[in-house]
Amino acid sequence: MDAGKGTASLEKAFDLLEAIGLAPEGLDSQLLAGRVNLPRSTLYRLLGLLVDRGMVRRDPTSKRYRLGFRYLEMVRGAWLEPDLVAAASFELRSLRDLTGETAYLAIREGDQVLSLERCDGAHTHRSAAAMGQSKPMYCTGQGKAILSAMGEGERRDLIKRMQLVPLTPLTITDKHRLAIEVEVTRARGYAIDDEEIAMGIRCVAAPVVDGSGQVRGALSIAGPAYRLDRDRLELIGPEVAASAQRVGSQLAVRQNPSNPDVLQPLSDRWAFLGGLPRWSERESCLYWADKLGPAIYRHDDKGTEKIFQSERPISGMELTSNGLFVAADEEFFFIVDGAVRSRGHYGFGAPACICTDRDGRLWAATRMSGGAWKVGEVKRDGTLNSHWQFSEAVSALAWDSQNGQLFALAADSGTIFRLERAGQVRRFATLPKGSGLLSGLAVDEKGSIWTALSGGWSIVKFDREGNLERMLGVPVSSPTDLCFGGVDGASLFITSARQAVSRDALKTAPWSGTVMSTPADSRGTPAAITRGPA
Repeated sequence: MDAGKGTASLEKAFDLLEAIGLAPEGLDSQLLAGRVNLPRSTLYRLLGLLVDRGMVRRDPTSKRYRLGFRYLEMVRGAWLEPDLVAAASFELRSLRDLTGETAYLAIREGDQVLSLERCDGAHTHRSAAAMGQSKPMYCTGQGKAILSAMGEGERRDLIKRMQLVPLTPLTITDKHRLAIEVEVTRARGYAIDDEEIAMGIRCVAAPVVDGSGQVRGALSIAGPAYRLDRDRLELIGPEVAASAQRVGSQLAVRQNPSNPDVLQPLSDRWAFLGGLPRWSERESCLYWADKLGPAIYRHDDKGTEKIFQSERPISGMELTSNGLFVAADEEFFFIVDGAVRSRGHYGFGAPACICTDRDGRLWAATRMSGGAWKVGEVKRDGTLNSHWQFSEAVSALAWDSQNGQLFALAADSGTIFRLERAGQVRRFATLPKGSGLLSGLAVDEKGSIWTALSGGWSIVKFDREGNLERMLGVPVSSPTDLCFGGVDGASLFITSARQAVSRDALKTAPWSGTVMSTPADSRGTPAAITRGPA
C-alpha cells in the first residue's frame, strides 16, 4: 500500500473513532456520514473493520454505533495508577455529594498535573476540565498540593526549573512567593487555586500520600468563584484533606522496581495442611507444622528438616521456655532438640488452637460439652482458667504484645474478635465469605492484625481500628497461617495447604503446601508479594 494512502486511511479511521467517542448516545450510519464526510462505501468498509477488531460496536436495537469493548479495554489498560483510581472513586463521589461541585483526581507528570478521574457536580454551570488534560503545577490547587507533599530537595529543584507564565492576573509568577505558598499548603494540609489558572474558577486540593510517605496524586474540588468564595474554601479544605488521607491509606506502598525480593518458598518441602508458623528468635529459625501429615518441621539457613512425627493430627504449636509445646487431639508434648521431653493430658478437653503471650503464658480455645466455646489461660496443672465464652467455634488466637490483648478468629462467620478484660468480647473486623475462609492470625509490631484467606488467594491486613487496610495476593489458592520473624522481625512467613488442590489447579499454583516468605518493611508490610510461576 502507498504510504500516503495508508496515512489517509488511518486519519479517516481516527476521525470515525473520535466522532463515535464524542457522542454519548451513539451515532447511526447516516449521522456518522454527515459528521466525517466520507463516501458510504469507505464509511462501511472502515466501520466493518473497526467492528471486527472490537474497537466499535453496533447496538442491535437502536442501530447506533458506540465505542467497542476492546477499545475500552485498551483505554483501561493504558490508565496510569489503576489502584489510585479505584481507591479514589468513592471519595470523589463523597466530595461531590458533600459540596455539589466537581471533584477531580490528578497525578503529577513532570512539572504538570494530569486529570485521571472526574466526578461531575450537580450544577449546570460547573467546572468541567477534560480528562487527560495537563495543567501547570504552579497555578493549580492539585499541583501545589502535590508540591507540598514532595521531599524538600526534589520540590526545590522542580520549582527552580519551572517557567512561571502568567495565565491570569492572579497567577503566582515569583518563585519565592510560590515556595512560601507551598509551605503554607503543607502546614494547613490543603492548597487553594484562587483564579490562578482561569478567571472565575476556584479550587481546593489535598495531596494523596501512601503509607511510605510518597505522594501519589491529589484530590480537588473546583467550581465557579461566586459559589466557592474564600470562606467556603476554608471549610471544604479539611474535608478534601481527610478524603485524600483515606485514599492514601488504601494504596499499596510502591517498591523500587530493581528490588529482587519476591515471595518465594523456603524449600520444596510441602505439607498436606501447613500451618502454625512460629519464629524462634533464640534459634533464628522457623518452626511450622503439617497438621494432617502430621509432623513438625524446622527451617534455618541450612535448610528444612522434619524434627517430629506425630501419631495424631496437630492442632497447636507454640514456643515456650520449656521447649516446643505441641497440642494434639488428646495430649500435648514438649519437644526439645527433636525429642519428646515430656507429655501429658489436658484437664479441659483438646484445644482447637493455642497461643502464648509476651510473658510466656499459654492461652487456648476449646469447645465445651454444651456446644459453646471458651478461651482462657492454660495452667501448669493442665486445667483451663476460662476468661471468655463464645457461641461459635474459635479457630485461631494471636497475642498483641504491644497493647497487651488477645485476638480470636471465628472462621465460620469470618469474624475477628478483640478479647478485653472482665470477659468482654468485641467484634473487631468481619469479612464476607466470598473473600475466602479466614485462616490464622498474626499481629505485627505496630499492632496491625493479619489473616490469610484460604480459598481466596490472599492475605489481608487490618489497622488497629479494625479497618481493612490492605489485601495482598499470594500465588497459592489456600494460604493457611502467617507470622512475622527473621532479622528484626522483618520477614513475613506464610503457610499453605495442598490436600484439596486439584492437579489442574497445581499447574497455576505449584507452591501449594509450601512455606513462603518475603522481606517486610519497617511497618510490618510485606515488601513485595508477586504471583509465582504459572
